[in-house]
Amino acid sequence: ESELLTVPDGWKEPAFTREDNPKGLLEESSFATLFPKYREAYLKECWPLVQKALGEHYVNAALDLIEGSMTVTTTKKTFDPYAIIRARDLIKLLARSVPFEQAVRILQDDVACDIIKIGSLVRKRETFIKRRARLLGPKGSTLKALELLTNCYIMVQGNTVSALGPFSGLKEVRKVVLDTMKNIHPIYNIKTLMIKRELAKDPELRTQSWERFLPKFKRKNLKKRKEPKKKNTKKEYTPFPPPQPESQIDKELASGEYFLKERQKKRKQMEEIKAKQADAVKRRQEERNKAFIPPKEKPVVKKKASTEKKIDIEAIKEKVKNAKKKKLGALPEEEVKLKMAADEKKKKKKK
Repeated sequence: ESELLTVPDGWKEPAFTREDNPKGLLEESSFATLFPKYREAYLKECWPLVQKALGEHYVNAALDLIEGSMTVTTTKKTFDPYAIIRARDLIKLLARSVPFEQAVRILQDDVACDIIKIGSLVRKRETFIKRRARLLGPKGSTLKALELLTNCYIMVQGNTVSALGPFSGLKEVRKVVLDTMKNIHPIYNIKTLMIKRELAKDPELRTQSWERFLPKFKRKNLKKRKEPKKKNTKKEYTPFPPPQPESQIDKELASGEYFLKERQKKRKQMEEIKAKQADAVKRRQEERNKAFIPPKEKPVVKKKASTEKKIDIEAIKEKVKNAKKKKLGALPEEEVKLKMAADEKKKKKKK
C-alpha cells in the first residue's frame, strides 16, 4: 500500500499540449496589475522579452506607462487554460521587483509563486524594519540559507516577500516569514529544515513520524515585568457612603471651647504657644549640651605576665670573658698550634 501511495523517482507529469485541448478557449480572459514608478525604466527595457516569453503560450501582454499598469489577455490560439494564471503571476512578480530572469520561471509546470504580505503583521514601523532585517540576515546570509534549503528564489521588497519555486519549498518559506514577523528568529526554522533534509535521505524514515528528531525550542521571557513600588490595595466595597468629616464647630463643641468667652480663648491659645516654645527651648538646650558630654572610654585590658624562661646570667658572663681574651680577627688556639708545628717541620727539612 505504501508503494502505491508514493510517487516513483524521476516521474514527471506530462506537459499540456494542443492535442489535450484542440478547440481552444471559448471566452477571453485578462488580468491587470499596477507597478510602482521606480520599476518603470526596468519594465520598459525588458518588456520585449516578456512579450516573447508569453507569445510562446499565445498570451498577449500590454504595458501602459501612463496608468502604470501591465495587462495580460488570452487569444483565440491559446489552448492552455492555466497559461493566463501563470501570466498573471509573472506580471505580479515583475511589479514586486523580481528580475525577469527569475520571474519567467513561473511559466514552467513544476514552479509556483507566493507573494506574502508582511506590512500589516506588526504595528510599530521600527519593529517591522528590525524583523524584516532579521529575515535578510547579515549580508543576506539568512536569506541565502533559506533559499538553499527550500530551493526557492526569495525577494524581500517593501511590505511583501516574493517567493518562487516548488510547492513544498513555498510552504516552508511562508512559515518561516510569518514566524519571523511573530518575533521567532529564522535560525530556529533553518535548523529544523536542515534536520528534515537529512531525514528525507533515509528511505526507512519516510513513513515514520519525525517529531522525535526535530528540536523543540521553548520561548524564554528574560525581561520580567517590574513591580510597582507602591501597590494600591483595593478597599472592600460597601454600599454606604463614608462618614461626614467633623467641622471646626463640631470639634469645639466636643472639647467645650465653643462655650468659652473671647478672653478665655485667647488665654488658652497663649498658654499653648508658651508650652510649645518651652518644649522647643528645652530641645535646643539638650542639643547644645551634647557637645560637652565626654565620650565613653574603652576599658583598659591588662596584659598577662610573660611566662618566659629565666635568663642564665652566669653563662653570658663566661661567653663575654672568652671573647675578650680573643683578639679581633685572631685564629682559634687549635689552629695556632697546628700552624706552629708545621713551621717547625719546615725548618728541620731545611737543615
